[in-house]
Amino acid sequence: MARWAPGAAARLHEAALRLFAERGFETTSVADIAAAAGVTERTFFRHYADKREVLFGGEDVLLTAFVGAVQGAPAGASDLAIVAHALDAAGGELQRIREREQARVRGAIVAANVALREREQLKMTRIAAAVAEALRARGTAPEAADLAGDLLVSVFSNAFARWIAPGETRDLTAIQTELLDALRALVAA
Repeated sequence: MARWAPGAAARLHEAALRLFAERGFETTSVADIAAAAGVTERTFFRHYADKREVLFGGEDVLLTAFVGAVQGAPAGASDLAIVAHALDAAGGELQRIREREQARVRGAIVAANVALREREQLKMTRIAAAVAEALRARGTAPEAADLAGDLLVSVFSNAFARWIAPGETRDLTAIQTELLDALRALVAA
């Protein structure tokens, strides 16, 4: 096994997704992943705290993109406009860093495991809370900020599920905009 081979993190990620999809998350060990990637277990742990982090390692990038977009939204923008701005920014960032087919595989792995679904929900709860806090820092009333954070997560989660659905070809940001427009129409009615 190569001790310091370049590209170890990418190889570990690809090997883990493949093995999780073939064998299941629970039955795949860190040793299996490391061996399939051609590295040692020690190298695995240099890149990931545990095998769950292969699936959730990008969480901070997404959270940072959402919060940064809220903080950087134009002054005087409505809360809904800020949510739309954050969805566009984070959706674009996600598409830049995550290939759709890998996202589909990851989605199927998470959907097949209760503990991973719970971890995904915790991630979304953390994002909603961080967005609400960023909105409160901009002057949004606490109750409205909490609702806006939950709204952002709901739109994002639904759009992401559609984006990774088999056969879907639309851009994630386009799907998010479509869902947000549907919500606006619902509220206006």
